[in-house]
Amino acid sequence: MKYCTRCVLPDTRPGIVLDSEGVCNACKSVAAKREIDWAGRKQRLAEIISEAKRRSLGYDCVIPVSGGKDSTWQTIVCLEYGLRILAVTWRTPGRTEIGQRNLDNLIRLGVDHIDFTIHPEVERRFTLKALRKTGSSAVPMHMALYAIPLKIALAMDIPMVVWGESPYMEYGGTDREIEIDRWDPDTLRRHGILQGTTAEDWVDEELTLKDLEPYRLPPQEQFSGKRIMSIFLGYYLPWDPWESKRVATARGFQADARGPRVGLYDYADIDCHFISVHHHFKWFKFGFTRLWDNLAIEIRNGRLTREEAVRIIAERGDQTPHDDIQGFCKYLGITVDEFRQIEDRFRNPAIWTREDGRWVIKDFLIKEWKWT
Repeated sequence: MKYCTRCVLPDTRPGIVLDSEGVCNACKSVAAKREIDWAGRKQRLAEIISEAKRRSLGYDCVIPVSGGKDSTWQTIVCLEYGLRILAVTWRTPGRTEIGQRNLDNLIRLGVDHIDFTIHPEVERRFTLKALRKTGSSAVPMHMALYAIPLKIALAMDIPMVVWGESPYMEYGGTDREIEIDRWDPDTLRRHGILQGTTAEDWVDEELTLKDLEPYRLPPQEQFSGKRIMSIFLGYYLPWDPWESKRVATARGFQADARGPRVGLYDYADIDCHFISVHHHFKWFKFGFTRLWDNLAIEIRNGRLTREEAVRIIAERGDQTPHDDIQGFCKYLGITVDEFRQIEDRFRNPAIWTREDGRWVIKDFLIKEWKWT
């Protein structure tokens, strides 16, 4: 493994490429954001919003929301632009109490809301199947939270869907990807977070195509035919998690008083008990954790040095979400031992080696790491 010399992310992270000086493309992309004509992009956003209002037959836009600080920020911004909003949520089977409170607060800001619940047994089967096949508990989650808002916009003739940050600008992408300003069905089908699959690929004797209807992206030709604009708000306005938190907190959003569920932030990944399990598999596949992602953002925004970030990783050590794993196993109907066997199947042999009965990563960023 090689690590970015500016942040702490390794070259094993999907989408991350190091240049000849060891700097990752995500760091370079964020640095390039300082040269963006943000005034020009804000003007372009105002034009898109004007077009949405002009074409609207009722709702001006759909906003996919979880109740987190980012979707609260998206909602506040769109309300300030005078948009009539239909907020849409894929209801996680692991919703937390604080997640529900924050979602209720978001709705009180002044939006109509759909809380979309998928048949629990279909979702359980799909999640277990995806975990066993891909080592990701989040394939069904991402399919649902991407497909459902787009399908609702299409079905209800709503001219615009407003997403949050641009994943390419914030987490790494090619020069071409960084200029992508929207999530349409074709873009989503190509995105790696769906493991290169569509809902149709998961049909078998346990899951029919009708069972998987909530996870199916709408046809691109229908989406394009209705000229639905599906944009990243973070492409047009500077995105920063601390700024999102500040704006959201001023309007009633609450962080988790108990501290971070996973990673660095007490205000992120707090709406679902199972999101920590999704992040947990990064350790086996890529040799880093959610904490590293968060610290990289703080370094790029000038709030931490790389040296400080390395020290935080060393101090926090192992962040395995044992309680969430137990709850997730209970939800799936498997034992923790079965879950551990799945973990080991997805341990990356290119980076992990066995020494003295323990799994270790050679040349790890933290020299005195306590391997277990």
